[in-house]
Amino acid sequence: MEISNKNDIKAFLEKAGFVFKKSLGQNFLIDGTVAPKMAEFAGGKDTGVIEIGPGAGVLTRELSTRAKRVIAIEVDEKLKPVLNKTLEGLDNVKVIFSDVLKTDLHAIINENFSDCGSVTVCANLPYYITSPIIMNLLKSKLPIESITVMVQKEAADRICAEVGSRNAGAVTAAINYYALAKPLFFVPKSSFLPEPKVNSEVINLKIRSAPPINVSDEEFFFKTVNACFLLRRKTAINSISSAMKIDKEKIKQIFLKLGINETARGETFTMELLAELSEELKKYLQ
Repeated sequence: MEISNKNDIKAFLEKAGFVFKKSLGQNFLIDGTVAPKMAEFAGGKDTGVIEIGPGAGVLTRELSTRAKRVIAIEVDEKLKPVLNKTLEGLDNVKVIFSDVLKTDLHAIINENFSDCGSVTVCANLPYYITSPIIMNLLKSKLPIESITVMVQKEAADRICAEVGSRNAGAVTAAINYYALAKPLFFVPKSSFLPEPKVNSEVINLKIRSAPPINVSDEEFFFKTVNACFLLRRKTAINSISSAMKIDKEKIKQIFLKLGINETARGETFTMELLAELSEELKKYLQ
């Protein structure tokens, strides 16, 4: 069986009695040309890789040929017989059936990668939970060098946008706080089984050694960022007032102090301005 052949893997999954779950956003990467390119960015022979959502194991196999060790985390236990077959004979691969958002990744790294020179994450994430998983990985401050991830094309454009540009959103600034994001390559929807309605893109997040800005309270900074983008079609003053329950006149005073136009929208704010705004709002609410 050629697991990167759509007909072969489809027949194999049907024989194994596996049924795709829409609730889990399951779209398995089966393109044999995409997986090798993606695996190249995950590291080399001295790297330990955490893979999230191995699906049918196409990317997992590619990672195993390049990395020292691969720990694949899969939420759907019904994939056990599938992965037992597709990953058969790969001594440097271990599959853990667990919800990654409820998994102690620090413990997994300590238990499995102590002899590895570096650790990275590689994933083909379900579209509906892309941002929560990425933010959980970043906020956990894992000892990892990078995250190489397949996401919806629209999400990739937003994540990799310049903070302060029209395409920027709350997730843009939040991710930029922890990592440098860059697009790698486009992936057509025909590369998946079942085929989704949208195209994808592989992006890379290189973890920063330190944030690009200084804030006194990280959680409040993220709260401020979310408030600025809550109502994208409204001015930032209206959005912040609605999200944080602060009188608009007080926000106007803060904007005047920081030199921000009253009609400005959150998408125009740079990381530095967001940091300054966060500090001023925090002072007011104390």
